[in-house]
Amino acid sequence: MYVRDAKNRDEAWLLEHIEAMDLDETAFRSRDYVIAVDEASNTRAGFGRIRVHKVGDREVCELTSIGVLDGWERQGVGAHVIERLIDGAEAEGFDRVYSLTSAHEYLGEFGFEGVPEAELPEVLADRLEAKRASLDPDAVPMVIATDEFRMPNRLRERFKTAADIDPEPEPEETPEDFGIDPEEATYKYDTGR
Repeated sequence: MYVRDAKNRDEAWLLEHIEAMDLDETAFRSRDYVIAVDEASNTRAGFGRIRVHKVGDREVCELTSIGVLDGWERQGVGAHVIERLIDGAEAEGFDRVYSLTSAHEYLGEFGFEGVPEAELPEVLADRLEAKRASLDPDAVPMVIATDEFRMPNRLRERFKTAADIDPEPEPEETPEDFGIDPEEATYKYDTGR
């Protein structure tokens, strides 16, 4: 398993899964996402996003739209997506990353802490209100200093051996899939037997 930056060709896949998981797709830009990929099968297992907001002459960084596909849960996929996003935010000069989510216990495992709503930058206070109204009524504000992120060892180990525990079976291809009517078709080398 590894986590990479999303590419333009991932856009349709991301939008499909964001919608299916009822995640935040506000101001969608595929280049803001990272994707966890199984290197053996090239299967995409999870994704997440950093969203940057302008606040006057400075910027605020928000972690949002973290999703792990069915069959890949509890294997460290989400944790490694979050780690990659936090590392990217730190590389871009952010010393804090906010998140507005009801998954506060999960984020707490990595060092995120609750932040009073009154201390949120105005743009995030507005986002929190909108998120609670439409996507996540139990969302709470969280924050982490980028240099304080910590990965639990159990999640690091699980990620090394992650595998799809509920793979979708490959659909069987039929002649109809290719526009062939098997009752009417003749074949070049048909011997009539």
